[in-house]
Amino acid sequence: MLQQAWAGIDIGKGHHHAVVIDSEGNRLLSRRVANSEDELLNLIAQVLDLADEVTWAVDICTGGATLLLALLVAHRQQVLYIPSTMVNRAAGGYRGAGKTDARDAIVIADQARMRRGLTALRVDEELIVELQMLVARRRDLVADRTRMVNRLREQLLALCPALERTLDVTNKGPLVLLTGYQRPADLRRLGPARLEEWLRARKVKGAQALAVTAVQAARSQSTTLPGEQMAALLVAQLAEGVMTLNEQIKTIEQLIEDRFHRHELTEVIESMPGIGVVLGAEFLAATGGSLDQFASADHLAGYAGLAPVPHDSGRVSGNLHRPRRYNRALNRVFYTSALVSIQHNPESRRFYDRKRSEGKRHTQAVLALARRRVNVLWALIRDRRSYQLTPPQVQAA
Repeated sequence: MLQQAWAGIDIGKGHHHAVVIDSEGNRLLSRRVANSEDELLNLIAQVLDLADEVTWAVDICTGGATLLLALLVAHRQQVLYIPSTMVNRAAGGYRGAGKTDARDAIVIADQARMRRGLTALRVDEELIVELQMLVARRRDLVADRTRMVNRLREQLLALCPALERTLDVTNKGPLVLLTGYQRPADLRRLGPARLEEWLRARKVKGAQALAVTAVQAARSQSTTLPGEQMAALLVAQLAEGVMTLNEQIKTIEQLIEDRFHRHELTEVIESMPGIGVVLGAEFLAATGGSLDQFASADHLAGYAGLAPVPHDSGRVSGNLHRPRRYNRALNRVFYTSALVSIQHNPESRRFYDRKRSEGKRHTQAVLALARRRVNVLWALIRDRRSYQLTPPQVQAA
């Protein structure tokens, strides 16, 4: 039996392909395995019989890889993560021009054998897994709502430009109005008084002002546009769709809030200006609920894409760029919270204004503030204490 071996797994939906190599890169095993518990347990047992120590590597750590990762962690195996983009770039340095699952698995195993500093995967606790699912679901729903709102505005523009300019279709009131009345002629015929009564019956806030505004916009257009009847039908359907998505997002956010407040770091994270329930939950989901995997605040900043990397060549030096590989979700947490803190926290505002006075653009100043906030949040979590405008005094021993 060998002392050490490396197993690369090319992840698929129904099947995976596994390749095991030794310290010289020689192939010890290559097989296709179904993504089922019995087959995967058989593969793990077969691979563990080849060497005393096996390092596993995968190119996908979600979806179809979940069952395999859970079984490997249950067997106390070390699993490394190699992004698919890294595998594709590295594949160009290997012999042959074809692309197969077996070839990809060989590249994954060989890269795990040669590379240093690859991320070791772990199975997060139940609470973090639920937060990751909920945060991802909310992100999808918000993206769907944005697309549907844009379609609604475009369709409403083809029906009555004055209504499109007047009605804020991100609010509930205008959406309720558009589910019942879309065409300018119908609104003119109804009048503000009856429209107000109709809106009040559906518990719309500010019904009087909304009714007056909508009827005035309708009275500014007497021309019937082509396809008006079909456009009105589509506007009503889109308005109902946006309202449905709003309800779904509200339900998801309630679940996120419930899970977020169960975590031990909730009080520390929420004390940071600019971070609320949603951004706090996204932070926990992106970091796995712990900073143990980050050696320092600089490491965390690099993972979030807030630590610039040098891009020097020849006589060109001091050329700094944002890294290409970083966690987009974590970057969004720090950047968005920095924007919010500028409006509500005097310290953040002073730091932002100072950067602007130094000639920084808006985006550069916000990024600088976000980078500074990484250090602050890191220290708060390390010391398990809440944010204070005046930091506590450090007493000498």
